[in-house]
Amino acid sequence: MDRRTVLGILAAAGTLARRPAWAAETPPPARNVVLVHGLFADGSCWSEVIARLQSAGLNPTAVQNPLTTLDEAVAATQRVLARQDGPTVLVGHSFAGMIVSEAGVDPKVTALVYVAARAPDAGEDYPALAKTFPTPPATAGIVFDGEYGRLGEAAFLRDFAGDLPEAKAKVLYAVQEPFRKSLLTGKTTQAAWRSKPSFYAVSTEDRTIDPDLERFMAKRMGAKTIEVKASHLSLISQPDAITRLIREAAGQA
Repeated sequence: MDRRTVLGILAAAGTLARRPAWAAETPPPARNVVLVHGLFADGSCWSEVIARLQSAGLNPTAVQNPLTTLDEAVAATQRVLARQDGPTVLVGHSFAGMIVSEAGVDPKVTALVYVAARAPDAGEDYPALAKTFPTPPATAGIVFDGEYGRLGEAAFLRDFAGDLPEAKAKVLYAVQEPFRKSLLTGKTTQAAWRSKPSFYAVSTEDRTIDPDLERFMAKRMGAKTIEVKASHLSLISQPDAITRLIREAAGQA
């Protein structure tokens, strides 16, 4: 029996053993949506989704993640959550899944959405978990200038934004926000997905986070899961699918 089969059995067994009380519930209606970006990006990466959410009558806000430390990133998200006037869906892409897992315990948050995102358990060593799956190609493309890292152009175009038109991907490459090394050492102290309705969008063509790792995390949390044929940037290449999932989390079935 290979490693993936064993992990799949363990994930399924754990999900059944800890089936959360909310699993069969429809999320309560929420008008507000807070969107958090991950590495190699900034808040503008949510623009396609934001326009669609606004057209659906929702009130989206993008967090400008400082990409410095996990604590500071969570604090930035908490400040945005504090401005919301009622029930809120919290959405995280990529690394921001860690922020969603931590900040999502806020009582205003009614549902969580993970988009090709990290979804650690409380106190879990995410890099150690990721090492049990194949190393994604994008990892080799990270370059550091002292304490700050970014994705090199070739890796950005091929392994991060591989299904976007080259001209658009180059614009995104130009505006990527460098991250501080200390960001990667943080561990969550909360796992909001254990107590909140959760949704997960797996990117089947992902070369930044292994798709099987995404499936493992989604199954472990008992999330309502969709699979999108997209690169890591499904929120840009497949905004309709991502918007539909967020609207479902907001109670717009």
